Amino acid sequence: MDIAQHTIDLARRNVEEGGRPFATVIVKDGAILAESANRVAQTHDPTAHAEILAIRAACTKLGTEHLTGTTIYVLASPCPMCLGALYYCSPDEVVFLTTREAYEPHYVDDRKYFELNTFYDEFAKPWDQRRLPMRHEPRDDAVDVYRFWQQHNHGDRRLPGAPTAG
Repeated sequence: MDIAQHTIDLARRNVEEGGRPFATVIVKDGAILAESANRVAQTHDPTAHAEILAIRAACTKLGTEHLTGTTIYVLASPCPMCLGALYYCSPDEVVFLTTREAYEPHYVDDRKYFELNTFYDEFAKPWDQRRLPMRHEPRDDAVDVYRFWQQHNHGDRRLPGAPTAG
C-alpha cells in the first residue's frame, strides 16, 4: 500500500464530505496503526486536527503516550499545535506531503491572533508581548501541585519511561 497516497485520498474524501483538506496516517511495523482526517468543521472543535485525532487513536491502541517505532504521514507541514503534539509523542519520523507555501494559493488558515507564516515569530515573543492577551496570576498553590506530583513519584521530576534526547 502507498501510505502517502492513502493519506492524500483520506484528505480528499474529507473535503468531499465537507471537511478541511488535512489527513494523518500513523504506521507501525509496516501496517496502519491509526488514521484520521481533520474533523474541525464537522465537530466545531478547534483541536480536532488530523494529527491530534490520529495520535490519540494510536496511543489508545498501544496503551502509551509514546509513538516510538512509528512513522507519521501528514498531508501538510504541521501547524504549531500539531507540531507540539508530534514532539510530545516521539515518533521515529514525520513525513509531510506538501508545504504551506505550495498550498497557500488554494487554502489559508489564519486566525485572530496569528497567521501561520508568522506564528513562530509570535510564539518566540515573551508572553506579555504576544498578540494573544495573557495575564500571569502567580499562585503558590499552583506550584504545590507540582511538588505533590514529584513527591507522589518518589522524588522524580521526569516521567518514567519517556523517550528523551540523550
